[in-house]
Amino acid sequence: MSNFRPINRDTGFLLPPSVDEWLPQRHLARFVVEVVDGLDLSEVVKDYRGSGSASYHPAMLLSMLVYGYATKVFSSRALERATYDSVAFRFIAGNEHPDHDTIAAFRKRFLGQVETVFIEVLQVARTMGMLKLGTVALDGTKVHANASRHSALSFGHAKKIEKKLKREVQQLLKLAERADAAEIPDGMSIPEELERRESRLAAIAAAKAKLEVRAEERLEGERAEYQRRLAGRAEEEKRRGRRFGGNPPEPPTGGVREQDQINLTDEDSRIMKVAAGGFEQCYNAQAAVATGSLLVVATAVTQAANDNRQLVPMIEKIQALPKSLGRAKRLLADSGYLSQANVEYCAQARIEPLIAMGPSGHNLSWRQRFAEPVFGIIKSAMGYRQCLLRGLKNVTGEWNLVTMSWNIKRMFTLQAR
Repeated sequence: MSNFRPINRDTGFLLPPSVDEWLPQRHLARFVVEVVDGLDLSEVVKDYRGSGSASYHPAMLLSMLVYGYATKVFSSRALERATYDSVAFRFIAGNEHPDHDTIAAFRKRFLGQVETVFIEVLQVARTMGMLKLGTVALDGTKVHANASRHSALSFGHAKKIEKKLKREVQQLLKLAERADAAEIPDGMSIPEELERRESRLAAIAAAKAKLEVRAEERLEGERAEYQRRLAGRAEEEKRRGRRFGGNPPEPPTGGVREQDQINLTDEDSRIMKVAAGGFEQCYNAQAAVATGSLLVVATAVTQAANDNRQLVPMIEKIQALPKSLGRAKRLLADSGYLSQANVEYCAQARIEPLIAMGPSGHNLSWRQRFAEPVFGIIKSAMGYRQCLLRGLKNVTGEWNLVTMSWNIKRMFTLQAR
């Protein structure tokens, strides 16, 4: 006599008649739907036009994205499959199945409004008694770009390839001029070979032009820094009543450097040193976290590998938050944000700076432990280690979406407490 449960795959109806009965009453998918349904998505709705077939409601698509980012389901195709395979996604989608093109188009359309909705979620958290600013921790993390570092091209290497391709073009043109076709290898088409090289030459020329523009922008920043240093030097000399010994700082020379690189897949990304060692194509994602709740209250994405110059713009974002969310009184940060100018700016902003004086190595200080768990959970538990989108503007919107998803997931946990 068998002691196994019988298997019957021919049962006419396996699930309850209402999708509301498919999930337990306490489930993250339910909470996501409740929060998103309470948001003001009127600006997103306005983007839709009345022509064509009926559209999926933005609240449903946004709930799918938020739950997806919170549970390691990122791509549009994976989200589409989940509406068939996952009970939670079936609940969110109301047993509908938006295709991946619809999901991708909505994600791109929504990125422009995500920052406004991000703040709305914070206001919901405040209303629920979960968010209090007070002490805020600031940190940055490298997020891999949707591009390989092997797709990067340096200015020096570009010139070498350009020279080689031009030489090959001349060789092909001479070969085409000859009447004897016997010299042409079997299967070779000179027009196709020429077109291939001319196309690569055009791409290299465009890459070089962009590197030259970047060099001009860098020169402007270096000139401003040079003038600042001269002014500081003159002010110090005036205070001391005598001139400094030695030579004054050298003015910047500008120009494209041989080692300057551009990535041909995502030109906005940059080569950065990562925590695991080595260098990868990345963006530097910033987050300010309310230490009491671990909710992210401000975000940014930068192309600068160094965190030092991110403190001022992040404090400006924190201070621009609605007054109803409260006021930040102190800032925790690691030594990457330490500078005299940053400390002075915090004082002007009436924020107490608690910034580490030096690197802590493997033994993290209590200051660092407030912020880093958020990055650890986003990268490990939520699985977000690489951008899905390309370009600084798109990645910034995606990082807002990721951190907003984290906030809702965190609010779900806090609600249980």
